[in-house]
Amino acid sequence: MPDSILDDISHRRYNQLRGSWVLVSPHRTKRPWQGQQESPTKTTLPAYDPKCYLCPGNKRAQGDVNPKYEKTFVFVNDYSAVKDEQAEYKPENKDGSLASRLLRAESVTGKCYVITFSPSHNLTLADLEVAQIVPVINTWTHLYSAHLSPNSPLAKLNKAITNGGLNENIAKPNAQYRYMQIFENKGAAMGCSNPHPHGQVWTTTSLPEEPSMELKQLKKYRCEHGGANLLEDYAQLESSKKERVVFENDSFLALCPWWAVWPFEVMIVSKKHKRALVDFDDKEREELAEAIAEVTRRYDNLFETQFPYSMGLHQAPLEGTDEEIEASHFHIHFYPPLLRSATVRKFLVGYELLAEPQRDITPEQAAARLRDCAGPLYRKALN
Repeated sequence: MPDSILDDISHRRYNQLRGSWVLVSPHRTKRPWQGQQESPTKTTLPAYDPKCYLCPGNKRAQGDVNPKYEKTFVFVNDYSAVKDEQAEYKPENKDGSLASRLLRAESVTGKCYVITFSPSHNLTLADLEVAQIVPVINTWTHLYSAHLSPNSPLAKLNKAITNGGLNENIAKPNAQYRYMQIFENKGAAMGCSNPHPHGQVWTTTSLPEEPSMELKQLKKYRCEHGGANLLEDYAQLESSKKERVVFENDSFLALCPWWAVWPFEVMIVSKKHKRALVDFDDKEREELAEAIAEVTRRYDNLFETQFPYSMGLHQAPLEGTDEEIEASHFHIHFYPPLLRSATVRKFLVGYELLAEPQRDITPEQAAARLRDCAGPLYRKALN
């Protein structure tokens, strides 16, 4: 049976990276839409906003003043989701009761950071040139390196990582954290509260659920296939087939995964087995910046709007066993909500919440549309 028939029939696809399934219903793209529509984003922001908490030289909500930074700027989040110091929690029920069996909780400490991508208030990653995205990647790398366990197999690479990307006010963590989640929420549709280009970093003593599920699958594949790496094999397969590839350079592949849930979901994956940011050399960091620029620009060109998404890096834990570190493979997820236009979004409701995720447009169709969106950013032609 030819794969092209999957563009017309309902079917399920297996997500090797999570060990889960997604229902695909391509015929549903023909249904009329009378549901909620979002407002298109407007690009009328100034380069500098005196009321913005993230612009250079401005005062933040807690009273600290931002420096006159020229590239990136990192600071501890004024409203962190986790704290590095808090009251100790010790569960009292250890007697085998129903409460001790069913009502579980554990303390989590950590540190949250904010990273501005640019001093300009009115730019996004899609607006930035590759050379302007490289400092963002360098800052991610420096921050990851500063929190890496000295017992990690990756620690020896720290000798090649300088502290040049961090601010002097970023103190060395007072505890060894287990995991660092680097992410960006772009657009009001994704809950972003400030339009200034920025991302966040949450570092915790726990290994979060999503990276934990992926790591389990990566270790399983490695064990079952003689030390092979799942995502390295997957990148090789996708690079040869081309059906879901959006962009490719020597080091990275940007693709709509076979198992994608969101309509225009994209994953950037390292072609070679790279465990974390500290594994990359200068050329690879530049090519990662190129891949990010290509994905975000094509997103904006697709519906000629500032395309919303949640983007996050998955890589080796800060602290873990040798097996966990070696099984890890660097990749970036982009989860965008838009479905049919700049105003119609996908909702995970009903069947998706109660049974399993479902999508309409196939990943192959989504990739083809994103490939066609190459070229200059649409709004530059409007200026």
